[in-house]
Amino acid sequence: MPSNKLARTNDDIQRVLSAHLRNIKDPRVQQGMISVTRVETTGDLRYAKVWLSVLGLENEKEFKKGLKSASGWLRRELGRSLELRYTPELVFELDHSIEYGAHINEVINSLNIDSSESIEE
Repeated sequence: MPSNKLARTNDDIQRVLSAHLRNIKDPRVQQGMISVTRVETTGDLRYAKVWLSVLGLENEKEFKKGLKSASGWLRRELGRSLELRYTPELVFELDHSIEYGAHINEVINSLNIDSSESIEE
């Protein structure tokens, strides 16, 4: 369990990256709606693992390449926005939980269960 200061730092990084991801001009990154779902920073603030969820992702491999090329700019902007002793190196991971949840929702809605039926025995 992260300390309160580390949890606040994770929230701040998440907020700043969410704002700056919209400003990346690389077409490999702008494939859909990007959400930063979670950030975990190491205790020494050297590395931050950032989970991204992308709705409408077309090419995962190209998306990751675009993120890798933009990570230096994102790190610099993060350092400018947050006054930390160390600006963490960003490691990006894709989070498929929102897509999975949408799929489960579609499956449940397609079951055609009559809501007027009740189970009484």
